[in-house]
Amino acid sequence: MTDILPVEADGTLERLAAAALWADAEDAALVVRRLADPPRERAWTVLATPDRDGVVFASIGADGAGHIDLIAVDPAAQGRGIGRALVAAAEEWMRAHGAAEARFAGNPPCYAWPGIDVRYTPAACLAESLGYEQYRVAWNMTAGLPARYDGAEHEADLAKLAAAGVTVAAAPVGDRGAVAAFVREQWNDKWAWEAEQATGLHYAYRDGEILGFAAWGARPLWFGPMGTAEAARGLGVGRVLLRRCLDEQAAAGQTSAQIGWVGPLRFYSRAVGARAERVFWLYRRVLA
Repeated sequence: MTDILPVEADGTLERLAAAALWADAEDAALVVRRLADPPRERAWTVLATPDRDGVVFASIGADGAGHIDLIAVDPAAQGRGIGRALVAAAEEWMRAHGAAEARFAGNPPCYAWPGIDVRYTPAACLAESLGYEQYRVAWNMTAGLPARYDGAEHEADLAKLAAAGVTVAAAPVGDRGAVAAFVREQWNDKWAWEAEQATGLHYAYRDGEILGFAAWGARPLWFGPMGTAEAARGLGVGRVLLRRCLDEQAAAGQTSAQIGWVGPLRFYSRAVGARAERVFWLYRRVLA
C-alpha cells in the first residue's frame, strides 16, 4: 500500500469528499472547510494518498481521545484497502499526540457528523473490522424549509414574550461577545465557540439580561446549538428563536435543515414539524 502523507485541505479534497460522501454531497465541501478551520488550540491533521484518492481528517479531543473526523475514498478507488491504510495512518498520528483511544465520533465544537451515518454501511463495516466497538447512538432531525408551524401560535408566543418584557434580536458577526459569554457561563466553551462561528445567531433578552440563544451554520447548513436559561423556560423563548433561525436558513436558499445531535424529539416535532431521520453509530477502540 502506498504511503499516506500529511496534506493541506484544498479544492481537490473538497471534490473528493463530495464524490465519496453521497449522502452529504451538497455540503461536503463546506464540511471540509469547516474541519480545516477548528479552534486554535486543537491538534489536528489531514492525511491523504499521493494521488488524492483517499483522505482522512483526524484530531485530538479535549479529553485527549483521538477522533477520525472524516474519511473519504474515491468511489473508483474503493476496494483496494485505502480506507484501512488511512485509519492506520490516523491512529499512528493519534498515538504520537498521546491519545490512548481512537473514535469514529464527532469532536465538538468543530465536527462533521456525530458518528458514522448508518447509511454509510462500508464505513461502519470498516470500523468494526478494525476492532472498533459501538458505544453510543445519536440522531438528527430534519425540518423542511420554509418551516411548518402555526402562524397564530407563533404570534401568541411573540405576544407572550412581549408581555413578559422579552425582546428577540440577531447578533451580527463581530458583535457576539455578550451572547458567547452567556453561552459559556450557562453551558460550555464548545457551544460558545459554535455561537461565535455560526452563520446566524439569535438571542432573547430582558432588562439587559440574556435569556436564551439559537444558532445555525456552525456546522455548515445545520441548526444548533440552542438553549434557554432555566429562569426563562416556559415562556416560548426556544420556539421563537428556533423559528427565527429556520426562517433565516430558508431565506438563504435551503430547502431543509438538519437539527444536529438531537435530544428532545418532541420539542422539535411540535415546534416546526421536524422528523427524526439520520442515525449515527459512534465507535471507539483502545490504541495499543
